[in-house]
Amino acid sequence: MAFHLALNLNVFVGSSLIRAYAGLSEEEALGRAFADISMKDVTSWNALVSSYMELGRVVDAQTTFDQMPQRNIISWTTLVNGYVKNKQVNKARSVFDKMSERNVVSWTAMISGYVQNKRFIDALRLFLLMFKTETRPNHFTFSSVLDACAGCSSLIMGMQVHPCIIKSGIPNDVIWLTSLVDMYAKCGDMDAAFCVFESIRNKNLVSWNAIIGGYASHGLAARALEEFDRMKIVGTTPDEVTFVNVLLACVHAGLVDEGEKHFTAMLTKYGMQAEMEHYSCMVDLYGRAGRFDEAEKLIKNMPFEPDVVLWGALLAACGLHSNLELGEYAAERIRKLESNHPVCYSMLSKIQGEKGIWSSVNELRDNMNERGIKKQKAISWVE
Repeated sequence: MAFHLALNLNVFVGSSLIRAYAGLSEEEALGRAFADISMKDVTSWNALVSSYMELGRVVDAQTTFDQMPQRNIISWTTLVNGYVKNKQVNKARSVFDKMSERNVVSWTAMISGYVQNKRFIDALRLFLLMFKTETRPNHFTFSSVLDACAGCSSLIMGMQVHPCIIKSGIPNDVIWLTSLVDMYAKCGDMDAAFCVFESIRNKNLVSWNAIIGGYASHGLAARALEEFDRMKIVGTTPDEVTFVNVLLACVHAGLVDEGEKHFTAMLTKYGMQAEMEHYSCMVDLYGRAGRFDEAEKLIKNMPFEPDVVLWGALLAACGLHSNLELGEYAAERIRKLESNHPVCYSMLSKIQGEKGIWSSVNELRDNMNERGIKKQKAISWVE
């Protein structure tokens, strides 16, 4: 429990204390710190609202906001941001709509909130509303809008936003340029993505991850690995996201030895802890190559329990090579995690059909009908 001595605090010290206690999750202490501020102003009230939101106490935050003797645009934006962080985006929009005035920060907060909650179309609609006002977007706004375009694969919208950024006079910035790379990559225009990427003078790790991930996701393994090598040459140290992208590239190209090399380098040379995504990629890589012994060994030596995605990658590989025994085991593990997962039943039915075990196929389909599970089209487990 944090120690707090009751004092007549000034606004600056008191507000700082409130935020510090919030960072320590000391709920009672931050309330006492607020009470001890001798002359409370809008800054101290905002600090209390923000702190309650940070701790997930949205009701207390709203109550505090309602009790504020005066509010400014920061107060409203703080409440919007708080609801967004607590994944109550509809409530955030309700607060946003009640604002009597808005600035670029409040508009960007709401647009970014939609993006964070994967409501990309809503983000783009709100941006179009903003564009009809006198408030001009900044590079953070444009970055969020580009992320929305990437999220819903709206290349046309992204291509319209691009010249808007240029016309706005915003100087080239690694943040929005990287978002532009990511947008073009996720919308399938890798030539445009690479062109923008090359225009970034001071490329950072996120920029490199965007271009490597773009090439990897489109099956352009050679280009992805070329950019990875170039990234290391210029002295940028890869992170866990980089290695997910590199391993995905190896999966698409069937480069088992190359994938093993990078997986080992991640653990030994760079001292990183492999996460579920890395293991899923390696299982997918081994499985597609029919190297099930190595896939099983990797799964057994994992420091945590496999998830649905990893078992799904193994099941998909079993379907590719008609490995019924291991496929049934992987399917059973998936059913324990998600009892009604449709792909699990569909893939197992496929393997049994290829083996000519029609009694099992019919039994499985009857089971699916009883549970109301519909057959699902093929998907990629890892991606």
